[in-house]
Amino acid sequence: MKTLKELLEDLECEYPARAGDTGIAALVYDSRSLSAGCLFVAIKGAKFDGHSAIVAAAEAGAAAVLAQEADEAQRKACEEAGCVLVITPDTRLALGVVSAAWFDHPADRLVTIGITGTKGKSSSAILAVAGLRGLGIPCGMIGTIEVDTTQRRIPAKNTTPESYELQSYLAEMLKAGCRAVVMEVSSQGLMMHRTAGMRFTVGVFTNISPDHIGPNEHKDFEDYLHCKSLLFKCCDTACINCDDPHAGDMLKECTARRVWRFGLGEEAELKAEEVQLYTGGGHLGVRFAMKGIGEGSIAVEQPFPGRFSVSNILSAMAASHTAAKALAVEGTEEEIAERLLEGFRGAVVKGRIELLPVSDSYTLMIDYAHNAMALESLLKTLREYGSGRIVSLFGCGGNRARSRRYEMGEVSGRLADLTVITSDNPRDEEPMDIIADIVEGMKKTDGEYITIPDRKEAIARCIADAKAGDIIVLAGKGHEDYQEIKGVKYPMDERRLVLEILKERGDDAAAERMLKRYPELSS
Repeated sequence: MKTLKELLEDLECEYPARAGDTGIAALVYDSRSLSAGCLFVAIKGAKFDGHSAIVAAAEAGAAAVLAQEADEAQRKACEEAGCVLVITPDTRLALGVVSAAWFDHPADRLVTIGITGTKGKSSSAILAVAGLRGLGIPCGMIGTIEVDTTQRRIPAKNTTPESYELQSYLAEMLKAGCRAVVMEVSSQGLMMHRTAGMRFTVGVFTNISPDHIGPNEHKDFEDYLHCKSLLFKCCDTACINCDDPHAGDMLKECTARRVWRFGLGEEAELKAEEVQLYTGGGHLGVRFAMKGIGEGSIAVEQPFPGRFSVSNILSAMAASHTAAKALAVEGTEEEIAERLLEGFRGAVVKGRIELLPVSDSYTLMIDYAHNAMALESLLKTLREYGSGRIVSLFGCGGNRARSRRYEMGEVSGRLADLTVITSDNPRDEEPMDIIADIVEGMKKTDGEYITIPDRKEAIARCIADAKAGDIIVLAGKGHEDYQEIKGVKYPMDERRLVLEILKERGDDAAAERMLKRYPELSS
């Protein structure tokens, strides 16, 4: 139990001084979880205003209520119940600050890496975690796909969790022996003060383009840009992709003690030169010379496709190398970088151009591309490798804009050599109706296509017909491990489907390689 004074010490607020010793038994921000002795934080949400539950909190025996405002009836209810009313300008900000205090400021005892940007957050974060773990550093992760405390893995609800959950995860990581954590930090998370109450050792900017603009998100691109930049007002080292045209906007209000620019351009301090794409043995990847760590250059070869992977590798290197120095890892700068790169190589970036180890003859990958822009970017990236055919397998989600289906069909028809149209998450719609819409888009092109509604059957057909040098893309599902039909989410992981297909084909060697990469599939 903590006192009210301990929890509010770092917060701008008003409450009677004599109430500072009030004991708090729980911290609550969901009115459905009210309990005696709790501190209830009233949050104004998009659908529900917690301030409407102030009277209920007092009647439930809350020790205190933290609010932005209160009317006479609410003030009277608190007074009669002996509930301390605390007024603060912003309760979302307050929840972050109070949550950090509730869990004894776990971030202060961890090396913290926060990564923000429109694209590349997940890939950069996963690489950074793999690199640090490769150095022997116990490291947790909080991201779009999951939270990994090193003791348990929890599917993510938001890229950046609500501040109370965030602080609880950090505390759990600390208890598990973690020395570092890598977080994806969304613009929504920064706008809603989910990271309030903590300072980052390292802040990373990957890139920015218009996204998340609309109701209950950002009013315009300028607001989106501003919210991204907030990370660099609360970090010690700012690692900035200087190739992005908005890199300067990230630094306008930056308070970091050090700025480390990475990229391919002249301004970069951590720089990639002589970039090459390579293919062979069913693998796609990048090679380049990395300068900016130590005296000379470091040869880099990593199994992650596309030129954008160079930026992801540089951002992960900037973050993890800075963290390693903060943790006083032994070795020269070059030695630490080499060990980090070795850790990167073993990373599995789930659902983001994720290469499956099934063949030395053709390439099979999974990617989350589920709209026309993402699919076009992916197919153009793969076309640069110029090997064999590009086979594009995808479907579209039901209960979503039909225009997405036409657009994805047209993009695949233009850029793929063969399109295999199948089912995604049909939700409440009929799969064949969705497929018919995709075909309409395909017909605007001369692209070859086939339709196979059952996704496993469609994948099996691609594998059976694969030719040497082919690149087969399973697009749309990415990290998802379910298929949603008529309101029910049925288990469906494409990695498991591929493993089943390989076993059914009697390809034991490929199945063994899959199990080595994904041991969890053995259960």
